[in-house]
Formats: sequence, structure tokens, C-alpha cells
Amino acid sequence: DEWCADNLKYFADTFGKENIVAAHLHRDEETPHIHVTLVPIVKGERKRRKREEQTKKRYRKKPTDTARLCADDIMTRLKLKSYQDTYAEAMAKYGLQRGIDGSKARHKSTQQYYRDIQKLADSLKSEVVDLQQQKETAQEELRRAKKEIQTEKLKGAATTAATNIAESVGSLFGSNKVKTLERENTALHREVADHEETIEALQDKIQTMQTDHNRQLLDMQQKHRKEMADKETKHKEEISFLKTVIAKATAWFPYFREMLRMENLCRLVGFDERQTATLVSGKPLEYAGELYSEEHKRKFTTERAGFQVMKDTTDKTKLVLAIDRKPIAEWFKEQFDKLRQNIHRPIQPQRKGRGMKL
Repeated sequence: DEWCADNLKYFADTFGKENIVAAHLHRDEETPHIHVTLVPIVKGERKRRKREEQTKKRYRKKPTDTARLCADDIMTRLKLKSYQDTYAEAMAKYGLQRGIDGSKARHKSTQQYYRDIQKLADSLKSEVVDLQQQKETAQEELRRAKKEIQTEKLKGAATTAATNIAESVGSLFGSNKVKTLERENTALHREVADHEETIEALQDKIQTMQTDHNRQLLDMQQKHRKEMADKETKHKEEISFLKTVIAKATAWFPYFREMLRMENLCRLVGFDERQTATLVSGKPLEYAGELYSEEHKRKFTTERAGFQVMKDTTDKTKLVLAIDRKPIAEWFKEQFDKLRQNIHRPIQPQRKGRGMKL
């Protein structure tokens, strides 16, 4: 074709028609290409002539225009690049573009080409299988559709037959019977319509009730949130007021906080509410029983002793709970030391009785 002819013309113009031995078109790859076999016959002085003259070697001189066989002259780097440029210009009308000059791209190897072909073949096989399955599915749907059409035709035929039978029966029983059936049919249709209207009215009523319920629920939620916000605000105000009162009481009564601490200590030790009130008021109290020590995590028993809240002798701004005018912390420590001494007291060995010797 024209592309092959243009290729042969390019090779003839470039290398000489008389030097072309053969040209074969190949289609074994993705892009068709031509293999050209040519004889590298050139004319002109050899490139090594000057080097030979410099080394002063004697060679028989030949005419410079003599034809000679030399592949080196037509396969130089510059000429190969020139062939790429001129060939691209000659084949431009077929959409061929010159490759990037100096590109580091590499041609695809034959092995890689055949590997890609194999992958493509496998992919095509998979697509063929999918298409076959789609074809079978389509055929199955077509058979089902034909069957449904046949069924519809049978239903239509049955309806027609039923109509014909009804007409025949009507003719047998007379026109009065048919009119009666028509009136009953009309009454049934009217009853169905009434029921449908009733159902529609009930649905509207249900929708209205649902809307009202949602609105009431929303109102209740908003009211509840408002009440909670008001309670929280009131609670914060009360706390603020109590803090103010406590601050004033602390300023007016220096022992106010200490009295609160003494009340808590009395309850922790084991006094009841009445006994605690007596002690916090500064009055003496006689007590016999168990007393709990938070420091030692245990109870200690005391005989009848006198208790009273007094000023701390080491710090006049503090109050202490005293037992027989001794701070209860010291009394607890003494009781604990006594208990520990009793536990670690060594046991006296028993003396052996003297027996009678026989």
C-alpha cells in the first residue's frame, strides 16, 4: 500500500536503491514494521586514512571516489540520529512523531511483549467467560418473559371465557337476574368506597393525633428543661448565699470553723447527737464506753471520764477535744502504746512441780 511504498522510497533515497537487497513487512507485533536488508556500499575517503598517514604506514593509495563496503560510515551516532529525524519527516502524514531526542526510554523486550500479550489473552478469556454468563442469563430472562407472556395470554383467554359464560348464564336466567346482580355489584362497590373513605378519615385522625402528641411532648420537654434550668439557678444562688453566710460567720466568730471541726470529730469518735451538742457548746461531759481512733483504726475502752472541748494550749486559734483535760489524740496514743506493750510482753515459763523420789 501507500505506506509501504513511501518506506521503500525513503530507504532508496537514503541508502541508494541499488544497495537494497530485500524489504519484508512484519505484523507479528502490535505495530506493523518493515525489515530492510541493505549493503553498506559507500564512496569517499576512509576515516582512518588520516590516522594512517600520521603513523607513516605505507598503504597503496586508492582513488577517493572508489566504491567500498563500510558499515561504520553509515552507522555512526550522528547518522543514526539523522535517520530518525528524516524518517519522522517522511512518515509525518501517517501520524508518526519523532521520539524525544536524548530520551532514556527503552524499547519493550520481546519477552515482555509476549508476557503482555499473554496477560491480554487471559483478560480476554475472562471477559469471554463473563459475556457467556451474561448471555446465558439473558437467555434465561427471555425464556421467563416468554413464559410470563404465555401465562398472561392464558389469563386473558380465561377471562374472556368467563365473560362468555356469564353472558350465557345471563341469557339463561333472563334479564331480571342480570339486573339484580348488577344492582348488588353496584351496592358492593358503594360499600367498598364507604369503607375506603372511613379508612382514609381514620388515617387522617391518626396523623392529627400523632402531630398533637409530638407537639405536646415537645412542649413538655421544653417546660422540663426550663424547670431544671430554674432549679439549677436557684441552687447556685442558695450555695452562693450559704458561702456568704459562712464567710461572714467565720469573720464574726473566729472559732466557727473550729467548732464545725469539733462537731465532726465528736461524731467520728462515737458520741451521739446530744452528746456532741453538749461538747460543742463548751460544756463538760462524763462518758464511759468505747471511743474510735481514726489514726489507729480501732476502738479503745475508757472508764467514766470527763470530756470537754477546750482551747489548744499550743495554738490559741485552735480547739481540741480533751479527755480528763488531756487532748484525745495523746490519750489515744497512750492507749495504743499500752496495747502494743501488752502484746509484746514475754510469757513467763511455768515452774515444774517437785515430785517425790522413790
